Amino acid sequence: MAAANKRVSNILAKADVAIGEVNPTACVEPAEKALAEAVLGLRTEVQPLIAQGEYTAVLDKLASLRQPVDNFFDNVMVNAEDPELRQNRLAILNTLQGLFLQVADISLLQ
Repeated sequence: MAAANKRVSNILAKADVAIGEVNPTACVEPAEKALAEAVLGLRTEVQPLIAQGEYTAVLDKLASLRQPVDNFFDNVMVNAEDPELRQNRLAILNTLQGLFLQVADISLLQ
């Protein structure tokens, strides 16, 4: 997950558009839909754990995103030509990164 988080950080650092909220209905690729659903579902699920300082439990839940993240990067071009599609894909990655940063900057662990 550290490598994926670092990749996400690099992509977001180069983003040339404003990144808004994830729009699940704008997802077109199956891997994109799966990651968006997983990230949004997990965001809701881990908020109480973060509030309680249960960071190990949060990391365990975030580790479950490995397969959806790998599938996303294997099957989806983040920087699509369609600006709305690109913005939504960046929003998915931004939301994912936000989950990690609430616990620790995982990209620094490599």
